[in-house]
Amino acid sequence: MFKQELPLMFPEDADVKAVQDAMFDPFEYFVLRKRDGLLKTDFREKLGKVSYHIPCHSRVQNVGQKTREMLEAIPGTTVTTVERCAGHDGTWGVKKEYFDNSMKIGRPVFRQMAAADPDWISSDCPIAARHISQGIKAEKTPAPKAHPLTLLRKAYGI
Repeated sequence: MFKQELPLMFPEDADVKAVQDAMFDPFEYFVLRKRDGLLKTDFREKLGKVSYHIPCHSRVQNVGQKTREMLEAIPGTTVTTVERCAGHDGTWGVKKEYFDNSMKIGRPVFRQMAAADPDWISSDCPIAARHISQGIKAEKTPAPKAHPLTLLRKAYGI
């Protein structure tokens, strides 16, 4: 919203432009710091296999795959990326009348995420991660889910 929509609504507002220029997705920021040699990369823990889902809102923001890029920079970490709708669509997928449809829509994502036999399930969208975990659970016990920021914290040993 601060990077795209507000500047469209207030194109002449210098304060809005200043906020737009100062806003970063967390992993966009980390990757920029890494490229500048300003990010500590003394990771203490391997993450193993991570099945990472790119949520719709990340695709719309046009940030690219910065989360994947950062997770792949952690030694001992393999990332399988799934870039497809998980089927929850905010509150739609949790409503009783739409739940079965949301699970059907998400089934290809659930299968792709589980196929890598991951140590972690992750998405920048906590709702999508929960939905994916729930979908995998219908077939087998899913790997634990964790937000990518949590995985980064674990990699640093914090």
